[in-house]
Amino acid sequence: MRLLSAIISLIALATSASGEDVRVTVAPVFKGEPLKLDSLRYQNGAGETFSMTRLSFLISNIALQDQGGAWLEATNQIVWLDAAKRRLDFKIADVPRQEYRAIRFQIGLDENENAADPATRAADHALNPALNGLHWAWQGGYIFLAAEGLYRRGNEEPKGYAYHLAREPFRTQVVIGGQIGAEVPLLFDVGVLFDEAKPVSFGKDGATTHSKDGDPVALSLTANLRGAFRLAAEAGKKDEAVALPKPKPLYMPAKFTPYRFAMSAVFPMPALPLDNPLIEERVSLGDALFHDASLSRDGSISCASCHDAVRAFTDPRRFSIGVEGRTGDRNGMPLFNLAWKNEFFWDGRAMGLRNQVMTPIQDHREMDEKLERVVEKLGASKGYQSAFERAFGTAEITAEKIGLAIESFVLTLTSYDSRFDRAYRGEAQLSDLEKRGFELFMTEREPRMGQNGADCFHCHGGALFTDHQFRSNGLISKDAGRFLVTGKETDRGRFSTPSLRNIELTGPYMHDGRFATLHEVLDHYSTGIRRSSVLDPNLAKHPDGGLHLTAEDRKALIAFLKTLTDERYRGR
Repeated sequence: MRLLSAIISLIALATSASGEDVRVTVAPVFKGEPLKLDSLRYQNGAGETFSMTRLSFLISNIALQDQGGAWLEATNQIVWLDAAKRRLDFKIADVPRQEYRAIRFQIGLDENENAADPATRAADHALNPALNGLHWAWQGGYIFLAAEGLYRRGNEEPKGYAYHLAREPFRTQVVIGGQIGAEVPLLFDVGVLFDEAKPVSFGKDGATTHSKDGDPVALSLTANLRGAFRLAAEAGKKDEAVALPKPKPLYMPAKFTPYRFAMSAVFPMPALPLDNPLIEERVSLGDALFHDASLSRDGSISCASCHDAVRAFTDPRRFSIGVEGRTGDRNGMPLFNLAWKNEFFWDGRAMGLRNQVMTPIQDHREMDEKLERVVEKLGASKGYQSAFERAFGTAEITAEKIGLAIESFVLTLTSYDSRFDRAYRGEAQLSDLEKRGFELFMTEREPRMGQNGADCFHCHGGALFTDHQFRSNGLISKDAGRFLVTGKETDRGRFSTPSLRNIELTGPYMHDGRFATLHEVLDHYSTGIRRSSVLDPNLAKHPDGGLHLTAEDRKALIAFLKTLTDERYRGR
């Protein structure tokens, strides 16, 4: 009996000491009710009605407190959460199985993590700028908390607010006591964030903050943030995690030559397709297909017909011309640096690059050909049979392989060697006018803090000069944009943010090519912006019409934008 009792005790001890995952969920709410994004319905203590379009934040230094008061640290764990992307849970892995009495974490990063080179982060790391959109790029450091939306008083036209907490003084520790088990359901109350210890009025106190020293708005938000999180009454139903198998390379030949993917050292790591590794044989085939007019019904146009290599792979015409002279109603987008993009076309209707490259072939207004006919035409060529065998291991030609090959070629179209890049590396110099343009580009407009920049970096920041998000920029257009894909009214008139790299070469501009010159573009952002319920908060926060840039400011901005031209694409 004593031996049996000892065995039972050992089993019990081992069970209590063995590790388990603690799952933390964060539910955004307003005064306890689930928060609805893009809904101009909430009211703060100042009597302002507001919506929230973006709630994105970084969590670090996570710890659990046991019943004896000791804190168990989750070493090196950093979490990025985002309400719009429904990224609102994380796991604290392999902790002792027991009841805890508190959870602790910080909104923000410590000094070392905040200053570390973002280009070293893996493609799926929480601090990869291409993933989270929270890095301040050339200024350095991360935004710890981004809260953006629209607001209005009474029946006034909505204006925008954009609160960005960042920098060491505004890193905030949150401690939440209660019964902590394997499920930790937390509420993040936006009502508390704006209205608790130090209420914030968008109109009176300021609609923006970029966390400068002593900024009263940032100080108020930080004070409120400490109490904005609390433990929910009970845990929700636990979703069973499904482990997805790692994609395996498709149709790899017995012999192949790896392709050396070239990019800037300051670019974030891209998530290249694991099932379509870049190899020379496949890239070469994709190049040939990209320039082959037989992919169109009448043999009149190729992919290259509307994506000119000497214009950064875009179309200088307002609307591209397809077979029999047909035209669409949107401007052709450039095809460089697409390895960092997930949703394609102006409205994001194509998920994945291989889906995007196949769409124009079948579109009635573009190449107007059936895929089975393309396969048949290519199959009649001995040269293509040999090329497909080198790229895929067999001479069999299929629509899937055509997509994989063209995807491989387009992924190699990177752009990173402009005069701006060389100046950043100390290999060239910018003029005083170009430097002034860069300063304007990277400076927010925050008059109450004495700053009157052009605010471009919010949407076009980072080494890629785009955040790849969908936004309304105040254009009047019959095109419903992203709404045609999602069916959500809040997406009506939103379009993909293009990169400003090679912007000198990629005109005409906007989704419908309405602006022929960069001067016209800056005129729009200076005085032409029209308010609406979906206008991006980073534009809606400005005065009616826009930024009201001076002629000197516009001249400097254009001078800077031209430094982003990669000479390889000017005469490739």
